Parts: sequence; structure tokens; C-alpha cells
Amino acid sequence: MQQNKDNAGINPEILLELVNTKMLFGKYQGHLLCDLPEPYLAWLQRKGFPPGKIGALLSMMYEIKFNGLQYLLKPLRK
Repeated sequence: MQQNKDNAGINPEILLELVNTKMLFGKYQGHLLCDLPEPYLAWLQRKGFPPGKIGALLSMMYEIKFNGLQYLLKPLRK
């Protein structure tokens, strides 16, 4: 889950993970990460994202929603 340092922007593989990975715990367990509401992601951000890959993905999803970049995910959704 590493960004390509030669290319400014988001690694497309990460975007694919955001539209295919389900939340593993909590109120929205089983929902796709890309479908999590921004207020929930903001709450997680304030509390601290969990460690590991899921935390990194949740952090990325928060940044995408916070900055209004959800359009990046639309073409990737099934």
C-alpha cells in the first residue's frame, strides 16, 4: 500500500482497496470503506485510526472525503 514517489497523486491500487474493502469493526462493520459517512471517519480521526493496513485505508478515506475527492472512486465501483 505504498504511493509511487515518482508520480504525484494516489496509487490506483489504494483506490481499488477503498472500494472493495469492508469495515472490520464497529458501528459500520461490513460496510465498504468508501461508503462510510464522513462524520464517522472524522470521529475515528479524532480518536486515532487503528494501526496497520485498515488504519491507513481509513485515514486515506477520511482525506478523500474531507477534500471532496470522492469522484476518484466512482469509476472504480462495481
